[in-house]
Amino acid sequence: MKKRKASQRQSREDWVHAALAALRDGGVERVRVEPLAARLGVTKGSFYWHFETREELLAAALDRWVELGTEAVIAHVDGTTSEPLAKLRALWARTVHDSAEGLRTELAIRDLGQRDPAVQERVRQVDERRMGYLSEQFRALGLPSDQAQARSLMVYSLLIGNYFVLARHGRLSRAKVLQLAMDELLKVGGM
Repeated sequence: MKKRKASQRQSREDWVHAALAALRDGGVERVRVEPLAARLGVTKGSFYWHFETREELLAAALDRWVELGTEAVIAHVDGTTSEPLAKLRALWARTVHDSAEGLRTELAIRDLGQRDPAVQERVRQVDERRMGYLSEQFRALGLPSDQAQARSLMVYSLLIGNYFVLARHGRLSRAKVLQLAMDELLKVGGM
């Protein structure tokens, strides 16, 4: 009975959060039951109370990443306005200022996707959902489907890829250059 009570001290969500933190801080190799149990201050039995396998924990961590990094963001943006241009600006503001932790988690999952076909499929689904949302907003602004898709790819590439560019921008700050780039991408029909 004592083990059961100890296993209930940490919730399934605590384990998922710890797995995402381990993934973010050291890659998939750090998502192991014993180190996570030590990090959470519980026994391995707590893990098995909530999950049957490490793969189940990783799948739950990916689900949480999708929820936090995609669905919650879209819900937030949709809740702020019904205007497509305002949605695109709100999305930009929310994602460009995401935490360093969020970025490291995103990059760790994308890195894992390079080696794990199941994770790669989840990343593909996330990319399609995110780009589909962007494309939907550009279509609502009057762009034809092909141009909306091209514009969504440019915006998404800027959001994901700008973290890899280490160039300095002279007298302009990085934030200013990013904002100017986004302003250019949001120019649709004279807007």
